[in-house]
Amino acid sequence: MSTYDFDLFVIGVGSGGVRAARMSAANGIKVATAEDRYLGGTCVNVGCVPKKLMVYASHFREEYHHAQGFGWDAAAPDFHWAKLIENKNTEIKRLNGVYKGLLDNAGVTHFDGRARIVDAHHVSINDQVVSTESILIATGGWPVVPEFPGSEHVITSNEAFFLDDLPKRTLVVGGGYIAVEFAGIFAGMGADSHLSYRGPLFLRNFDQDVRQIVAEELAKKDVNLHFNSVVERIEKNADGSFSVHFKSGETMQTDLVMYATGRKPAVDDIGLENVQVACRDNGAIIVDDEFRTSESNIFALGDVIDRVQLTPVAIKEAMAFVQTQYLDQPTKMDYEAIATAVFCQPNIGTVGLTEEQARDQYNEIDVYISTFRAMKHTLSGSGEKSMMKIIVDRKTDVVVGVHMIGAEAGEIIQGIGIAIKAGATKAVFDATVGIHPTTAEEFVTMRDPRVVAAGE
Repeated sequence: MSTYDFDLFVIGVGSGGVRAARMSAANGIKVATAEDRYLGGTCVNVGCVPKKLMVYASHFREEYHHAQGFGWDAAAPDFHWAKLIENKNTEIKRLNGVYKGLLDNAGVTHFDGRARIVDAHHVSINDQVVSTESILIATGGWPVVPEFPGSEHVITSNEAFFLDDLPKRTLVVGGGYIAVEFAGIFAGMGADSHLSYRGPLFLRNFDQDVRQIVAEELAKKDVNLHFNSVVERIEKNADGSFSVHFKSGETMQTDLVMYATGRKPAVDDIGLENVQVACRDNGAIIVDDEFRTSESNIFALGDVIDRVQLTPVAIKEAMAFVQTQYLDQPTKMDYEAIATAVFCQPNIGTVGLTEEQARDQYNEIDVYISTFRAMKHTLSGSGEKSMMKIIVDRKTDVVVGVHMIGAEAGEIIQGIGIAIKAGATKAVFDATVGIHPTTAEEFVTMRDPRVVAAGE
């Protein structure tokens, strides 16, 4: 019989923490959790869920315009930001309750408050100290804003979900998927939207064709792109707007500056100094294949270990943790060929290797690519381009990467991801009968690889 109050204490109830807690408890483990912000973590509250709702909202202005080509009368719809935020908040509150119900129904003891590690077997919450055999850290990540003159005037994605009003002019700084998505959201809702990135092209580590075409498409959709652009300082004006000064000497007037320049593991003030838990320079907790830290009974998973910062990855890691530690089913997390999406306009869907990565990894590859205007836009009048790309290891014919730009790319790539995990060859793609007329059928009709000049 255990001499501890709990068998497992989970710090943080985001997607990974909740899955680990409830699945452990469902298998007879005495589990406690603690959270001092919001149930469901970043994804539910200030991440993928509210962001996707805003992406939906941002599409309607364009859809109203497209409808005219299909015979619908032109209209000037009114957009009410406050109503969107109110409805979004209602949905998030519902989801908070769902997460609490998941913990309660599994028999998990939940503490509202900040948990701090006292030592390897004790955790404090508010004024209470409890003992536990094991500790799981699942505290996620937090946005980072660099310090510079006027940095106190900027917001992050956390605050963007709770703005009282939609600003007339917006500047998003950053080149990752969060920056690209929010620049599109603001533009879609009618703001004068600008995106500033310090490099020559955003979405580093994505396929080069994807990066280039998305830049072209965003520019068509009224996102003003500023590459090789570095903010030097920000000044607040008397009317509440901001003057943004760039190192190039240019100045921009805007009503909002949002920084999406990265996230760091949320390890501050959780008591790591009281235990022997090793971290990387950026604060990420170092773990082995079982998610065990250098303190043998303390584990960590999700964004706080900074491997792949995606909600489904944290959930998979949690399941691997539970299976290994409590179900006698040793399970190693598989990080290969993780499908993902970027909800910009148009969407990006991607799984497997980029063309650049494939060229480094294989002696010879074949690249199949198709760029076209989707059937819908033959009547909508939009010049939006879709792109499909398949990358094949020539020696084995195995498809090692698939990329897409276009409507519902994430929905389509999810199915493609299964094929990639199953080791599908290009011959399998070719033997598959397409669904006509769809955009997705292009993936099974591409027959001619792109010709690459010698030396490329």
